[in-house]
Amino acid sequence: MERDKKQQGMSRREFLKLSASLGAGIAIGASGMKAIEHAVRSDAPAATGAGTGVDPEAADERIPLYGEHQAGIVTPQQTYMYLASFRITAADRAAVIRLFRDWTRFADLAAAGGEMKSGGNPQLPPSDTGETLDLPAAKLTATFGFGPSLFLQDGKDRYGLASKLPRYLQDIPRMPRDNLDPLLCGGDVCVQVCAEDQQVAFHAIRNFIRLSTGSAAVNWLQEGFISGGSGGQTPRNLFGFKDGTANRLHETPAGYDSVVWAGDGEPDWMKGGTYMAYRKVRMLLEVWDRSSLADQEDTFGRHKESGAAYGRQGEFDEVDPSRLPDRSHVRLAKETNQLIHRRGYSYTDGVDPRTGNVNAGLLFVSYQRNPEAQLLPMLKLMQSRDALNEYAVHIASGLFACPGGLREGRYIGQSLLES
Repeated sequence: MERDKKQQGMSRREFLKLSASLGAGIAIGASGMKAIEHAVRSDAPAATGAGTGVDPEAADERIPLYGEHQAGIVTPQQTYMYLASFRITAADRAAVIRLFRDWTRFADLAAAGGEMKSGGNPQLPPSDTGETLDLPAAKLTATFGFGPSLFLQDGKDRYGLASKLPRYLQDIPRMPRDNLDPLLCGGDVCVQVCAEDQQVAFHAIRNFIRLSTGSAAVNWLQEGFISGGSGGQTPRNLFGFKDGTANRLHETPAGYDSVVWAGDGEPDWMKGGTYMAYRKVRMLLEVWDRSSLADQEDTFGRHKESGAAYGRQGEFDEVDPSRLPDRSHVRLAKETNQLIHRRGYSYTDGVDPRTGNVNAGLLFVSYQRNPEAQLLPMLKLMQSRDALNEYAVHIASGLFACPGGLREGRYIGQSLLES
């Protein structure tokens, strides 16, 4: 049994031994030697910062890679995000497994605040890009999802995975008013990296890209940020309105079970997993900024400053749809009678050279157990009737199946690729 486990995956201790045998070591950030020793030992207790020999401040900077569910889904939202889509170019399943193993080893190390560092030959490229030396883990998380094309592409079952296609995994149908750029849509694998330090987040996504050389190519890369998330406040989008207020309705273990985590009828590898939906929404800021406060609040059905729905006093007070304008964003969302777990980020892409307008908006990311019932009806209704359509256009889309969490010694996607 132990022999099989070693063949299937690699523990952090084994990884450290392998690194040493290759002339590589671990470069330590601000979390210190004891924190990294804890991070690479498979037999160490859970990091609590008390009774473990780990600096409490360093422990607070780390979010474990391992658990029942992947981190970065219901994790309290970090300030920075990178979202990358990959096209797998590996020739066979064995090559895909090697890639996912490499990604898992790096994700494990990065989540602990460590780096690989070249140890002997200056004539070779460094084993790590190095921009997070002396930086802590910054609550970094890496979340992986698989697109429909990984299972079946142009009718071809490239890696023998078609029979394991999740129940609801398909490309999001084209919606009314969509103006999608195919170069920014879909992909075989999506990796979401979040952290409280932008450079830490970029370092991780950069090294996932570097480690994919010869096995995968980047389709697209998006960079996002939020503000107001600290202290339990709901972040505001670039229109100045709070985004994600409704998450409070299901933020309990039972709520996550009913809204986020995959249910019955899914393949075994999806146990503890979920579906990630992605939409890139360009906000027409110049048009919005010329509209009155009353028009802006009517568009959402909420008061801009407090976040309270019309007829209410507080942001989290129960919404009465009858008190909201017919085409308001919040009213239409309520009329679908469905919940999703929002995890959106703002983005800025400079200035559109054709118009001189700012190119900015929302990277809408949501997690749900059944996108067919929870998300698609909401999108169809809003794309048809939402007053917000006057100020925004959807330019990219994607849906990905995120497997459940990892046990130590296993790699991401192992239950899909080896079961």
